[in-house]
Amino acid sequence: METLANWNGGPGPWILFFPLIWAAVVIGVGTFLRRTVWRGRGGPWRPADAVRPSGDSPIAVLGRRFASGEIDEDEYWRRLSVLEEHFGRIGKGGAV
Repeated sequence: METLANWNGGPGPWILFFPLIWAAVVIGVGTFLRRTVWRGRGGPWRPADAVRPSGDSPIAVLGRRFASGEIDEDEYWRRLSVLEEHFGRIGKGGAV
């Protein structure tokens, strides 16, 4: 064991394995977090409301209610104008 620790007066070649071990630990932790904690949020750098699926947005729900006949056209446009004040239009073509 002494030969590995002091190889010609300095650290042995095993010292090169420490960066590889730390790289494996960092990659492993990143993979774990990506598959568990950050799944569905798009990562910690994005706010939670910015990555809401388009199918669950209030504007999309309103559109589905209008399409199913649950609300009439006047009520749709009234509610859409209120939602656009809070959420803004999504995408180029308008509401999703």
